Amino acid sequence: MVWIALLAAMTAASAFLVIPIGAVPFTMQPFFVFLSGFLLGPIHGLFAVGLYIVAGLAGLPVFSGGGAGIGHFFGPTGGYLIGFLLSPLITGQAHEGGAGQIRWLSGLFWGIIAIAFIYAVGATWLKFSMGIPWGQSLIVGVIPFAPWDQLKLVGAVGCCRYLQKHNLAPNI
Repeated sequence: MVWIALLAAMTAASAFLVIPIGAVPFTMQPFFVFLSGFLLGPIHGLFAVGLYIVAGLAGLPVFSGGGAGIGHFFGPTGGYLIGFLLSPLITGQAHEGGAGQIRWLSGLFWGIIAIAFIYAVGATWLKFSMGIPWGQSLIVGVIPFAPWDQLKLVGAVGCCRYLQKHNLAPNI
């Protein structure tokens, strides 16, 4: 339970590391969303990100740039929050059916699938919430983030492996 609360808090704190580049801001949240699935597995990772989202819906300023409330959730970035919520179910598969240290290849594979899922849900939500064409939705909500999210993924896998190697990670 401590790890769930810790990763929810870290996801919330990372929402304040913002570079506002348009309708979808650049934050460090994906790093902790990926790390939640890698460290806690699919179910507990889902709980960590779910706790973060519930806190935001309850009015705590934990969404990007200090946003909060249901209005923020249903705004242009709401699809990314839904993608974040379900992402640990994907990244948690890197454990390959059991506990133990995740492998680089497995972590990167499941992480890339999680990124694609987040982008699919987020860009679709963005398109319909803003009434923009598909191409513009990809230009605004996917393309600027792809290289950086891949770096965050590599960092999350590396961080997870480091914590597991030194027996600092939770036993799932």
